[in-house]
This record gives sequence, structure tokens and C-alpha cells, in this order.
Amino acid sequence: MANNRKPNPDDRSDNVEKLQSMVHNTLENIEAAEETMGFSSPEEKAKIQAKNERRKQALEGFREEIKDEAANRQQGK
Repeated sequence: MANNRKPNPDDRSDNVEKLQSMVHNTLENIEAAEETMGFSSPEEKAKIQAKNERRKQALEGFREEIKDEAANRQQGK
């Protein structure tokens, strides 16, 4: 049976907006997790802190991608 499906074209037109939304959501998750730490055991606090550190690293990556995508958008004009 032949595969007649064609791949979707690479539409990067809204990548900056999607990444900005991801940054916003991640920041909200960090804040919510920090609020939760007030009611958590020491073990849970350590897990939350570790997860928030990973989230902060992800934020750095998102921001770099936003810069790249914005630069790519400018070159495309």
C-alpha cells in the first residue's frame, strides 16, 4: 500500500507567539509551585525546587528560540 500523504509545509509564522505563550505558562507554573512549597514536606519541597530549576533552564532555551525565530522572521521580510 503506497503512502500518499504529503508532509505539512514548515509554517513558522506563529512560532514566536507560541514560544511566548510557553514562557508565560512556565512562569505561572513556577509561581504556583512556589506557593505549594509552603504546604509541602521537606522532601516535596526539594522535588519542587529541582523541577523549578529545570523549568528555569527551559525558559532560557525558550528565550533563545524566540530570539532566533524573531531574527528569522526579520530576514524573511
